[in-house]
Amino acid sequence: MIAGAAMAMFAMVASVTYQHHGFFTPMFHISALFGSSDAMMRSSMEAIAGSKFWFSAGPAVLGLSIHMMTGALFGIGFASLARRLPRTLLVPAGAMYGLAVFVVSAFVGLPVAAKITGSGDVISDMASMVGWATFAVEHMMFGLVLGAVAWRAAPTDSPAEVRGARSAMLSR
Repeated sequence: MIAGAAMAMFAMVASVTYQHHGFFTPMFHISALFGSSDAMMRSSMEAIAGSKFWFSAGPAVLGLSIHMMTGALFGIGFASLARRLPRTLLVPAGAMYGLAVFVVSAFVGLPVAAKITGSGDVISDMASMVGWATFAVEHMMFGLVLGAVAWRAAPTDSPAEVRGARSAMLSR
């Protein structure tokens, strides 16, 4: 959930700054999976008119809920992988996992979800609508935070293991 929140914040800051859409546009975009794209379009139009923080609670809550549940599911996937990795690899593995989630989402998950829900191009073409580079960075940020949280939660090496590693290095 922490990684999903970090990703969402990056998406919202990107949206309101260099993409020149509204701050909440990414949540409205995601909500189009089960709702309408009207809030996303209105948010973008309001931003053009100067109101970068236009807000509609229903689509925002729906988009946030979808995003957080999806992030939690991908987070559980990483957690099962992270248990098998040494602590030192968790952050880089998280970044790679985030990029893998980007590829799976862009080319499989979003098109399949759009077909199932009938939400169309607004969902199936989300990566290109957001911008491929921004979408990739959002997902890499998700993975980096996943890796950092896993690193923080992972047990550190025991003192005996550290002494054993030092002894092995000194005897060379």
